[in-house]
Amino acid sequence: MDAMTLLHERNSMGKLMGPPPSRDQLDAMYRAALRAPDHKELTPWRFIEFSGDGINRLGDLFAEGERRANPGIDETQLESIRKKPKRAPMIIAVIAKVTPNLPKVPPVEQVISAGCAAHGILLAAQALGLGAMWRTGTFAFDETVRQGLGLEEHDQIVGFLYLGQLGGRHKPLPERNPSDFVERWD
Repeated sequence: MDAMTLLHERNSMGKLMGPPPSRDQLDAMYRAALRAPDHKELTPWRFIEFSGDGINRLGDLFAEGERRANPGIDETQLESIRKKPKRAPMIIAVIAKVTPNLPKVPPVEQVISAGCAAHGILLAAQALGLGAMWRTGTFAFDETVRQGLGLEEHDQIVGFLYLGQLGGRHKPLPERNPSDFVERWD
């Protein structure tokens, strides 16, 4: 797949199956992530992989976060939340490792850099013939989840990347005209 085709046709895949990406595939995806724009070479990224029992542990962490946020929740709802990570054989949490008080590299730029790293993983996954979906939801902002993942005070979860083998068809991509989004100052 040439680069322009990949960029024009990148698509999320909601239905993913096992096996998870191989070590070689993961290495290629991380190498793509590490090419993200990085002002002052801060490398403001961290990645946490979940597979096997790690998927169950992440589901338990999500359920604990929901239980603390909503003490009256019933066990059936919590079980549903525990299953959310099981939508894929592997999940990578992308964390922005934010260094505060840098006048030339504000926190927003560091978070965007981590977002670019996440996008690099998605692009590499598709180039490798894998499926991927970037998810956030309330758990990306939940304090219990943040603590459970060992985040520091200024760190942010950029997203949870669900990865696996293609389990369905790619959804149709909407046609978008670039001129609808571009303002020109000539």
